[in-house]
Amino acid sequence: MGKAKSGIMLEWMRWLPLSLLVVVLDQAAKWQIVELISAKGEIEIASFFNLVLLYNEGAAFSFLNEAGGWQKPLFIFIAVAASIVIVRLLMKHKGELLFSAALSLVLGGALGNLIDRIRIGHVVDFLDFHLSSHHFPAFNLADSAITLGAALLILDNLRKGKS
Repeated sequence: MGKAKSGIMLEWMRWLPLSLLVVVLDQAAKWQIVELISAKGEIEIASFFNLVLLYNEGAAFSFLNEAGGWQKPLFIFIAVAASIVIVRLLMKHKGELLFSAALSLVLGGALGNLIDRIRIGHVVDFLDFHLSSHHFPAFNLADSAITLGAALLILDNLRKGKS
């Protein structure tokens, strides 16, 4: 295989540093939160926002958190399968900036939470937004990257629909 052909085939990898950045920031934040909250307990940052330490065995927004353990292998499988699909999409659409950036954010978030599930058996959530006593389900940086990536995918799709 010639240099030009291999260079084009590997061009999709330019998006991996964004995914890696999400993973590193997510894992570093989780490690810091576990240390901080374990020592000090819940920390109120603002009247609507706390740092907490919650262990989520379910999916986003604690979906299936109390399912008894069968969900762990399912969510590991889903994360691995989604990561494979995302890498294939990145390879196919490497020149589409917004689409590829969105996929990279989703990939980084999926891998960040996958690391938790494999390493400690659950996902660490720590961002707690609330209005009075009504709390939004706690989440983490990986969840935020997935949500932002999904929003960018929607935006990209809307932009493509108009052109």
